[in-house]
Amino acid sequence: MDADVVISGAGPTGLMLAGELRLAGVEVLVVEQLPEPTGQSRSLGINPRAVELWEQRGLLERFGEQRFVPKGHYGALPVSLDFAGLDTPFGALLTPQRRTEEFLAEWATDLGTKILRGHELVAVREDEHEVEVDVVTAQGGRRTLRARYLAGCDGAHSTVRRLSGIGFPGTESTVDAVMADVTGVDLRMQLFQRGPQGLWAVFPVDRGAFRVVVYDYGRPPLRNPRPPSFEDVCEVAHRVGGLDLSGGTPHWLSRHGNTTRLADRLRQGRVLLVGDAAHVAPPAGGLALTTGLGDAVNLGWKLAAEVHGWAPEQLLDSYHSERHAVGERVMAHTRVQNLMMSGGPSAEALRTVVTDLLGSAEANLGLSAEVAGTGFRYPVGGGEHALLGRRLPPCGLSTGQGATDTLKLLRPARGVLIDLVGEPALRSAAAGWADRVETVTAGYDTAQDGAGLSRISAVLVRPDGHVVWLLPEGGAEDIEGLDAALRTWFGAAGPGSDSPS
Repeated sequence: MDADVVISGAGPTGLMLAGELRLAGVEVLVVEQLPEPTGQSRSLGINPRAVELWEQRGLLERFGEQRFVPKGHYGALPVSLDFAGLDTPFGALLTPQRRTEEFLAEWATDLGTKILRGHELVAVREDEHEVEVDVVTAQGGRRTLRARYLAGCDGAHSTVRRLSGIGFPGTESTVDAVMADVTGVDLRMQLFQRGPQGLWAVFPVDRGAFRVVVYDYGRPPLRNPRPPSFEDVCEVAHRVGGLDLSGGTPHWLSRHGNTTRLADRLRQGRVLLVGDAAHVAPPAGGLALTTGLGDAVNLGWKLAAEVHGWAPEQLLDSYHSERHAVGERVMAHTRVQNLMMSGGPSAEALRTVVTDLLGSAEANLGLSAEVAGTGFRYPVGGGEHALLGRRLPPCGLSTGQGATDTLKLLRPARGVLIDLVGEPALRSAAAGWADRVETVTAGYDTAQDGAGLSRISAVLVRPDGHVVWLLPEGGAEDIEGLDAALRTWFGAAGPGSDSPS
């Protein structure tokens, strides 16, 4: 075979998945139709949960200086979402997609990922043992690649999805919005203003440029995906928002609608869909790219388990059940925001109601968690504790090797059993999974206890950071429960283990 996994698409999602797989020792080959990265800014917003995912792989330090934003918008309402009240030290991160792709490509290739640029995927065939992918090179040559699995990370117009016959139901666009990154103009930051003819926003990108986004209520729904001319953007920006872009220099021009679509299945045999290939949402909600990064981190360790032969039954299928449910939530929030960002009396009524709701601290916190990506809970079983199925919030820890935190423990992309009481029986129970799960004895930092570890004696965390078992403080020793969780998520114990069967 040419690789264990072929990934179609070298955007942020494909590169994130490649890095996750390489951390687990999986041979990866990425094929990308474009001969080189576009260098365009494109998507800008990274939500707090995606920032956590990067930090738990040690990637944030590659950014250097970081600009975190403690607030977010919801449907361009006048009331902001407040990320500062969430159980995470991170806000949203503003960074152009160009930079995101640069550092993810650097990370993935440093780990040993091979990227074939200028290779267009044109055919897919699979059987019960492998998948074959035909690609055409920039020189016109044709080549067949063989792998155990194929991951389609090739965007909203995914060739992998189309060739696999996977349905992509959803809603058609009802708007036409234009975007431009411009230098040489006198602008100030404006977070979604509304006027009688539409709404607009202006915010800094990088390299002295400003991103201008304009929704024009007078335009028919988007049917033409071609970028607008700069003259068109200037006219719309002036008419809708009174913005003067004349004399400016455009560096990127784009248009988008508010189409929402979700694949009817994320796995078909040896083919899996990830990111925009699996779900499409307009960029204004800030959920599209970050949802794709979450897909990649959820799938990577599960696919690696299949490749290495220790995956328990249904583990790979849980990628669909967990992430499709997240996709449904994202589609629901996106469609609500789409309506509020449109014109008309129904949209105005909805804006009034939701604005009032967001004035409540409790409602604001709940909706902020949804948009931040910290509120999702997977159905992992094992009880009703509030942390089960959720990601383990960042928390400071002290170990025999010094100070650390819950995110740093996940850097190797392995499971982690955190023993907070020094119970030898826990370490003994997990010994049979030492090749897949690291057991760490630690104390919690009371000043950084966002996870509530002061009320927990032990917690088992998957490589993606989600909790699948815990022992509450003062609870009866639950070795059988720990054993069941280890088997459910990490397969059978290794040879020679005396773990209960």
